[in-house]
Amino acid sequence: MIRRTMKSGLLATVVALALLPTAASAADAGRTAPLPAPAAVAPSTLPSLLPTPARHAPAGHRATHRRHHAHHATHRVHSIARRTTYRHGMVTTGRVTTRHAHLNVRSGPGTGYRVVGHRHGNRLVTITCKKHGSRVLGTRTWYRLAHHKGYVSAHYVRVGTAVPWC
Repeated sequence: MIRRTMKSGLLATVVALALLPTAASAADAGRTAPLPAPAAVAPSTLPSLLPTPARHAPAGHRATHRRHHAHHATHRVHSIARRTTYRHGMVTTGRVTTRHAHLNVRSGPGTGYRVVGHRHGNRLVTITCKKHGSRVLGTRTWYRLAHHKGYVSAHYVRVGTAVPWC
Protein backbone atom coordinates (compact mmCIF):
# COMPACT_ATOMS: atom_id res chain seq x y z
CA MET A 1 0.00 0.00 0.00
CA ILE A 2 2.89 2.37 0.72
CA ARG A 3 4.33 1.69 -2.73
CA ARG A 4 0.99 2.52 -4.37
CA THR A 5 0.71 5.72 -2.32
CA MET A 6 4.22 6.77 -3.31
CA LYS A 7 3.53 6.11 -6.99
CA SER A 8 0.27 8.05 -6.82
CA GLY A 9 1.95 10.95 -5.04
CA LEU A 10 4.76 11.06 -7.59
CA LEU A 11 2.27 10.95 -10.45
CA ALA A 12 0.24 13.78 -8.91
CA THR A 13 3.39 15.89 -8.56
CA VAL A 14 4.37 15.32 -12.20
CA VAL A 15 0.87 16.21 -13.39
CA ALA A 16 0.79 19.35 -11.26
CA LEU A 17 4.14 20.50 -12.64
CA ALA A 18 3.07 19.72 -16.21
CA LEU A 19 -0.18 21.67 -15.91
CA LEU A 20 1.29 24.60 -14.04
CA PRO A 21 4.81 25.21 -15.38
CA THR A 22 4.94 28.56 -13.58
CA ALA A 23 4.55 26.83 -10.21
CA ALA A 24 8.06 25.42 -10.48
CA SER A 25 9.55 28.82 -11.24
CA ALA A 26 7.61 30.42 -8.37
CA ALA A 27 9.61 28.33 -5.92
CA ASP A 28 12.78 30.09 -7.02
CA ALA A 29 13.80 32.18 -3.98
CA GLY A 30 16.29 34.39 -5.87
CA ARG A 31 13.60 36.21 -7.81
CA THR A 32 12.32 39.43 -6.38
CA ALA A 33 10.31 40.61 -9.39
CA PRO A 34 6.63 39.64 -9.43
CA LEU A 35 5.65 36.85 -11.80
CA PRO A 36 3.57 37.78 -14.85
CA ALA A 37 -0.12 36.88 -15.01
CA PRO A 38 -0.85 33.37 -16.35
CA ALA A 39 -2.39 34.77 -19.57
CA ALA A 40 0.86 36.61 -20.37
CA VAL A 41 3.05 33.52 -19.95
CA ALA A 42 4.32 31.92 -23.14
CA PRO A 43 2.68 28.57 -23.92
CA SER A 44 4.49 25.56 -22.53
CA THR A 45 6.28 23.12 -24.82
CA LEU A 46 4.92 20.19 -22.80
CA PRO A 47 1.84 18.49 -24.23
CA SER A 48 -1.36 19.66 -22.63
CA LEU A 49 -3.57 17.19 -20.79
CA LEU A 50 -6.59 19.42 -21.29
CA PRO A 51 -8.76 19.02 -24.40
CA THR A 52 -8.47 21.61 -27.12
CA PRO A 53 -11.39 24.03 -27.40
CA ALA A 54 -14.10 22.88 -29.80
CA ARG A 55 -14.79 24.78 -33.01
CA HIS A 56 -18.40 25.41 -33.84
CA ALA A 57 -19.80 23.95 -37.05
CA PRO A 58 -22.44 25.66 -39.18
CA ALA A 59 -26.05 25.11 -38.11
CA GLY A 60 -26.86 22.96 -41.17
CA HIS A 61 -24.01 20.59 -40.40
CA ARG A 62 -25.09 20.25 -36.77
CA ALA A 63 -28.60 19.20 -37.84
CA THR A 64 -27.20 16.59 -40.25
CA HIS A 65 -24.83 15.39 -37.55
CA ARG A 66 -27.72 14.95 -35.09
CA ARG A 67 -29.70 12.89 -37.61
CA HIS A 68 -26.61 10.76 -38.25
CA HIS A 69 -26.14 10.04 -34.55
CA ALA A 70 -29.85 9.44 -34.00
CA HIS A 71 -29.80 6.80 -36.74
CA HIS A 72 -26.76 5.07 -35.26
CA ALA A 73 -28.17 5.27 -31.73
CA THR A 74 -31.08 3.03 -32.72
CA HIS A 75 -28.66 0.65 -34.40
CA ARG A 76 -26.50 0.62 -31.26
CA VAL A 77 -29.47 -0.15 -29.01
CA HIS A 78 -30.50 -3.01 -31.32
CA SER A 79 -27.00 -4.53 -31.36
CA ILE A 80 -26.62 -4.24 -27.58
CA ALA A 81 -29.86 -6.16 -27.11
CA ARG A 82 -28.40 -9.08 -29.08
CA ARG A 83 -25.20 -9.25 -27.03
CA THR A 84 -24.55 -11.29 -23.94
CA THR A 85 -22.44 -10.38 -20.94
CA TYR A 86 -19.80 -12.97 -21.79
CA ARG A 87 -16.52 -11.72 -23.23
CA HIS A 88 -17.06 -12.72 -26.88
CA GLY A 89 -20.18 -10.65 -27.30
CA MET A 90 -22.38 -12.71 -29.64
CA VAL A 91 -24.39 -15.81 -28.84
CA THR A 92 -25.18 -18.76 -31.08
CA THR A 93 -28.29 -20.89 -30.96
CA GLY A 94 -28.11 -24.66 -31.20
CA ARG A 95 -30.62 -27.50 -31.07
CA VAL A 96 -30.33 -30.47 -28.70
CA THR A 97 -30.27 -33.67 -30.81
CA THR A 98 -31.08 -36.27 -28.15
CA ARG A 99 -34.39 -38.03 -28.80
CA HIS A 100 -35.53 -39.97 -25.76
CA ALA A 101 -33.14 -38.78 -23.05
CA HIS A 102 -32.24 -35.47 -21.46
CA LEU A 103 -28.93 -33.77 -22.26
CA ASN A 104 -26.84 -33.29 -19.11
CA VAL A 105 -25.53 -29.80 -18.40
CA ARG A 106 -22.24 -29.99 -16.51
CA SER A 107 -20.31 -27.46 -14.44
CA GLY A 108 -17.20 -27.84 -16.63
CA PRO A 109 -16.15 -29.10 -20.07
CA GLY A 110 -15.98 -32.82 -19.34
CA THR A 111 -17.79 -35.87 -18.03
CA GLY A 112 -15.83 -35.66 -14.77
CA TYR A 113 -17.65 -32.47 -13.78
CA ARG A 114 -20.89 -32.64 -11.81
CA VAL A 115 -24.28 -32.39 -13.50
CA VAL A 116 -25.91 -29.03 -12.73
CA GLY A 117 -29.01 -29.40 -14.91
CA HIS A 118 -30.40 -30.87 -18.10
CA ARG A 119 -31.99 -29.83 -21.38
CA HIS A 120 -34.83 -31.67 -23.06
CA GLY A 121 -34.41 -33.22 -26.49
CA ASN A 122 -35.08 -31.10 -29.60
CA ARG A 123 -34.93 -27.85 -27.58
CA LEU A 124 -32.96 -24.71 -28.43
CA VAL A 125 -29.96 -23.71 -26.30
CA THR A 126 -27.94 -20.48 -26.44
CA ILE A 127 -24.18 -20.96 -26.70
CA THR A 128 -21.45 -18.39 -26.04
CA CYS A 129 -18.24 -20.27 -26.87
CA LYS A 130 -16.59 -23.68 -27.22
CA LYS A 131 -13.78 -25.35 -25.29
CA HIS A 132 -11.83 -28.61 -25.35
CA GLY A 133 -12.72 -31.16 -22.69
CA SER A 134 -13.11 -34.89 -22.24
CA ARG A 135 -13.97 -36.99 -25.28
CA VAL A 136 -17.64 -37.88 -25.93
CA LEU A 137 -18.25 -40.26 -28.86
CA GLY A 138 -15.29 -38.93 -30.86
CA THR A 139 -15.42 -35.20 -30.12
CA ARG A 140 -13.57 -33.25 -27.43
CA THR A 141 -15.53 -30.03 -28.03
CA TRP A 142 -17.87 -28.70 -25.36
CA TYR A 143 -20.18 -25.69 -25.69
CA ARG A 144 -20.58 -23.16 -22.90
CA LEU A 145 -24.19 -22.15 -22.39
CA ALA A 146 -25.16 -18.49 -22.13
CA HIS A 147 -25.43 -16.79 -18.73
CA HIS A 148 -22.83 -19.19 -17.24
CA LYS A 149 -25.34 -22.05 -16.95
CA GLY A 150 -22.77 -24.78 -17.68
CA TYR A 151 -21.35 -26.89 -20.51
CA VAL A 152 -22.88 -29.44 -22.91
CA SER A 153 -21.10 -31.84 -25.26
CA ALA A 154 -20.94 -30.67 -28.88
CA HIS A 155 -21.83 -34.19 -30.02
CA TYR A 156 -25.42 -33.67 -28.87
CA VAL A 157 -25.94 -30.08 -30.10
CA ARG A 158 -26.27 -28.91 -33.73
CA VAL A 159 -25.42 -25.29 -34.49
CA GLY A 160 -25.88 -23.42 -37.76
CA THR A 161 -22.97 -20.97 -37.44
CA ALA A 162 -19.40 -21.02 -36.20
CA VAL A 163 -18.94 -20.83 -32.44
CA PRO A 164 -15.94 -18.83 -31.11
CA TRP A 165 -13.38 -20.40 -28.77
CA CYS A 166 -13.43 -19.45 -25.09
